Amino acid sequence: MISDETADALVIRPAEPGEAEIIAALHARARATYYPDGLPPSDFDWTDAWRGSIERPDGQVLCGVRDGEIVAVASFRTPEGEPVDTVKLYQFHVSPDHWRAGLGAALHAACVERWLADRVRAAVLDVHVDNRRAQAFYARQGWVPDPAKPPAEDDHHLFLRWTPPGE
Repeated sequence: MISDETADALVIRPAEPGEAEIIAALHARARATYYPDGLPPSDFDWTDAWRGSIERPDGQVLCGVRDGEIVAVASFRTPEGEPVDTVKLYQFHVSPDHWRAGLGAALHAACVERWLADRVRAAVLDVHVDNRRAQAFYARQGWVPDPAKPPAEDDHHLFLRWTPPGE
């Protein structure tokens, strides 16, 4: 898949297992922006997690590549317990030094294209309450609060839902 010209020759393609470390580093840079004190300490191995996501037969990881560099990534699949026509967008990140260049919108459009081809009727995600930038981005893409999952008082996430236009 190739995005439109507004994202300056962004190529969107499936990620490869050997790219997990690069994707994990992009993920860390993007996540660090919405934690006021930086990323919390963790022993979690994001490289291994990304490799697992890329290799899952029931999921997809798309990456946006510009000038040979991975600058955006999205991971989605049907979560356990959800109808087969629902996907969860588990991860969606654009490298902070490439924000506001249309890359996120192009990557989101590629996800939607894939979902529509797969006859997805709904997509869900959770977003950190402090990540206002992401919340605004998702709202521009048509995501709304998920009425089936109001946030709990002690939760640090908002639950959003997307449906195809006209649904």
